[in-house]
Amino acid sequence: MELSSILKPSAVKVASTVSSKKRLFQDLGDVVNECYGINGSEAFTALQQRESLGPTGVGRGVALPHARLSGLDKVVGCFMRVEKPFDFGAVDKQPVDLVFALFAPEDSGVDHLKALALVSRTMRDASICAKLRANTDTTTLHALLTESLSNKAA
Repeated sequence: MELSSILKPSAVKVASTVSSKKRLFQDLGDVVNECYGINGSEAFTALQQRESLGPTGVGRGVALPHARLSGLDKVVGCFMRVEKPFDFGAVDKQPVDLVFALFAPEDSGVDHLKALALVSRTMRDASICAKLRANTDTTTLHALLTESLSNKAA
């Protein structure tokens, strides 16, 4: 599995301000609706429900919200770089500015876990996160994310 098969270039966004987790989830719902035809309110609700089980803010300014949805035939993702970090309730109590959301079919099982592990490995790389924070061009952000994984796999 490669990130380029999960993340469309159009699903990479830069947000100038996100004031809350709820607002972020609404924005992510809009992005997946626009890019993948997923019902935005269903995506929002699924993210909220998953977050109620435990925080997906993994630390060092990174959040990996994820949810399973009916009607999907493969795992898809969207990435958002937030210009002003905000309180996400992350495990390390640090504000979040890099968000990679995953949406998987309800019965995806191992594919969902593989995608989550792939994204998690990438977002744990401090040099990749530094490059993501240093750029606001969505094409560059997409390239950084997809190339970093290809290089790691090689």
